[in-house]
Amino acid sequence: MRTLGRDRSEGGGASAGGAGPQSVGRVVAILEFLVAHPQGATLSELSAHTAAPKSSLVGLCSALLAESCLRRDPAGRYLVGPRIHALAMRAVAGRELTEIARPYLEELSRVSGETAVLGAMAADADAVVYLDKCEATNPIRYAVSVGERRDLHCTALGKVLLAHLPEARQRAVLSAAPLARHTPATVTDPARLRAMLRRVRSEGIARNHGERVADADGLAAPIYGAEGAVVAGVLIAGPSRRMSARSEANEKHVRRIASALTLALGGRPGAVRATAALPAKRARSGGKSPP
Repeated sequence: MRTLGRDRSEGGGASAGGAGPQSVGRVVAILEFLVAHPQGATLSELSAHTAAPKSSLVGLCSALLAESCLRRDPAGRYLVGPRIHALAMRAVAGRELTEIARPYLEELSRVSGETAVLGAMAADADAVVYLDKCEATNPIRYAVSVGERRDLHCTALGKVLLAHLPEARQRAVLSAAPLARHTPATVTDPARLRAMLRRVRSEGIARNHGERVADADGLAAPIYGAEGAVVAGVLIAGPSRRMSARSEANEKHVRRIASALTLALGGRPGAVRATAALPAKRARSGGKSPP
């Protein structure tokens, strides 16, 4: 049996910069206050609640806005942002995601004849983590491990998630030096990658042609949450020659399953630039084979 794509390394471990306890406390206080006041609050109201000067909160609120953790209404009031809504939904429903998605992965693998994978942003790094899989029955197939992490810039699933990140965070990922080159086809130029990500957002699908694993192609589409933010993605991957021969049909399959999963999760596609992160789940044994 020949498999493609197995990678025992666990890459992508960028750590967040440190923040003082006072700043963390103020962020928590701001979010708690806005959750309790869905009509929003002015900077003066937030200042009074946190007992912090407005001059100290301006930069903090600006950073939260840039990360889609806050948003502002036409009157300029601060409200809880789509990224926080998405994270809250995932905290409640994240444990159910793999169970909900399992029959969809099996169907996608069955109709495409390729390995189907469910993935999301890692909670602690700029990387995609594989939450579940349904491997193809073909002896020559793409194989991955549940819990495995992969780069964002050179994988179909990673590109789907990266394309929907807030602009500031997307720029930070693309400016990380150097972006790993795994094959001659890996794109590491930030300008080219930004153009690719714009196309992913426009077309609703990401394509990978041997950029992470030579002679292996992938197709991925986003899964949306209730607030219109991307909460996960679904992927099929297999040998390049086989994937290329079935590219049109496979794209339809991936789009259809991603849309069905969005509906199953109570989500809706939207223009929100936010991608929720999920912790890695425990590995499955691989589940039952597709019918």
